[in-house]
Amino acid sequence: MKKLLAKLVGWYFNTLVFFAPRLVGRQGFYLFSTPMRGALKDHHHEFLNTAQKFTFQSDGNTLQAFKWGTGPKVILFLHGWQSQTFRWKNYIQALSHEEFTIYAFDAPGHGQSSGKRLNLPIYSNALEEFIRQIEPVHTIVGHSLGSFAALHSYYRLESLPVKQMIVLATPGEVNDFARLYQQTLGLSERSVRAVRSGFLELIHHLPEYYSAPKFVQSIQVPGLIIHDEHDPETPYHHALAIHKAWKKSRLITTHGLGHNLRSASVVREVVNFIRGKSTEASLREEYLHPVHLN
Repeated sequence: MKKLLAKLVGWYFNTLVFFAPRLVGRQGFYLFSTPMRGALKDHHHEFLNTAQKFTFQSDGNTLQAFKWGTGPKVILFLHGWQSQTFRWKNYIQALSHEEFTIYAFDAPGHGQSSGKRLNLPIYSNALEEFIRQIEPVHTIVGHSLGSFAALHSYYRLESLPVKQMIVLATPGEVNDFARLYQQTLGLSERSVRAVRSGFLELIHHLPEYYSAPKFVQSIQVPGLIIHDEHDPETPYHHALAIHKAWKKSRLITTHGLGHNLRSASVVREVVNFIRGKSTEASLREEYLHPVHLN
């Protein structure tokens, strides 16, 4: 059913582009930036209600933020596409709430935040607005699009008050998603040109501008990269490129954990890096068998 719907949308764009290419460009870009919001379940609310909740504004959206702990070191967690703050439960519970103040927020169009669209500029704007309210930040921890947004923000603002960064399953190039979008919808070359024009009109850059290896070249803070060798959503070769370009980074390769990297070992390595106790030992054998978390 989803494949049929995608093809129908593609047919609509491929037909409309002959009469209204600018409209196809705008609608195509907006569709590209539209996530499907997942419903929160009772156990999500149960955990999120343990936080101090507050909201902030970004790009006309009211975003739901969460705070745990009162420690002197500030940690900020950033979830990925079609996710929400609950994904960080095991990390938040593993950190000392006396040593750290822990923040997270639901990105626009996700979780309990308002909005219908999300892309790198929107996420980065929200991140930068939030950091202005809580700075300085000891560590940013991001997963997938959250990681990409953090790298993009640092590229835009080299004075970003962040001491270190941890990026999990980071995408490498927005162009990858643009090509997948084209293939999924079956867009014609004329429609692709129109959508690319939509990118230029609405965010002033083409997809290829958004490149994680390019963004990290200017990063002067230490970083930890964790990526699964067989990640089906954000290919592992991007992690290698990011690691090569990021002079102060360390790369941990996992096996069998996929894109979500749900493992007690990953939690432990993230917490150790935050606390300055990260080891240099390879985790290859330890990660052969995934450990699923709630």
